[in-house]
Amino acid sequence: MRKMQRVIFAVWLCGAGSPSLLRAAELINGVKAVVHTSVITYGEVESDVALVAEDYYRQYGRQPAVFQQKLEAVRKESFERAIKHQLILRDFEKAGYSLPESVIDEIVDDEVKRGFGDRATLTKTLQARGLTFEKWRQQVKERFLVGQLRRKNVNQETIISPHKIEAYYNAHRDSYKVAEQVKLRMIMLNKGDEAEAEAAHELAREVLTKLKAGAAFSEMASIYSQGAQRTQGGDWGWTEKSVLRSELADIAFKLNPGDLSDIIETPQAYFIMLVENKRPDHIKLISEVRDEIEGTLLQQESTRLEASYIDKLKKKTFIRKFDY
Repeated sequence: MRKMQRVIFAVWLCGAGSPSLLRAAELINGVKAVVHTSVITYGEVESDVALVAEDYYRQYGRQPAVFQQKLEAVRKESFERAIKHQLILRDFEKAGYSLPESVIDEIVDDEVKRGFGDRATLTKTLQARGLTFEKWRQQVKERFLVGQLRRKNVNQETIISPHKIEAYYNAHRDSYKVAEQVKLRMIMLNKGDEAEAEAAHELAREVLTKLKAGAAFSEMASIYSQGAQRTQGGDWGWTEKSVLRSELADIAFKLNPGDLSDIIETPQAYFIMLVENKRPDHIKLISEVRDEIEGTLLQQESTRLEASYIDKLKKKTFIRKFDY
């Protein structure tokens, strides 16, 4: 029931005509598309919209055009996904594949354990969603079949050649630019109230004296720093200027490797910094981004193969769409 209320809310909110609740209910049960002999209802599509409608309304309620645009994008994606789902199920059926019910039972049991923990929790969840166990079981079965057939036709073993990786790298070099960086360690002492600020400043002077006398920065940071990196010896790693507040960045990037800063005061704290190393702005080497590029190209190829697979299914399957 709760799900139905969310769907009605989404339909009403999205301005499907000038809907009354009765009109919304009619739309929910209406046929949005037929794929071969399988029906996709308006409600199936709108259920996905309903999941985000309230959140989007909170974000974009004062921008009606943007709000409608966001929901329409979800609606379009949901509709296309439902059509793909039915096309792949039809392909499974035409190919003469079959799946024993015992296998489905194992898949369902695994889904119960992973998603709900036990049958009692599943039953309560399904009741809240207005779903019967049989309907949910069918959904699990169909998702599994769609996943298997998609893997068979789309996730083929693809090898991305070094040439393709290099060509992509050269075409997207600007994407791999890295700004100037410093390898930084930092000690932070919070000010607190006026009395605490004076004590923090005195402690900062003592720490700085010890550092200048040769104490290890990492040890001093582990003992005295109140920053989040205390347990790492104040280590910030390689840091870009944009990460630091301006008072700290202006000083850190003027220091040379091995230099220690004086005490730096901000409204909230005192800081002492050590620059361990520096590197200028540069473009990452292809060896540093090879795996990332390969992942991107594999995803692009998977998307291309899926589009080709779905296009073939559309050409040999009856599809009729309905507008309301």
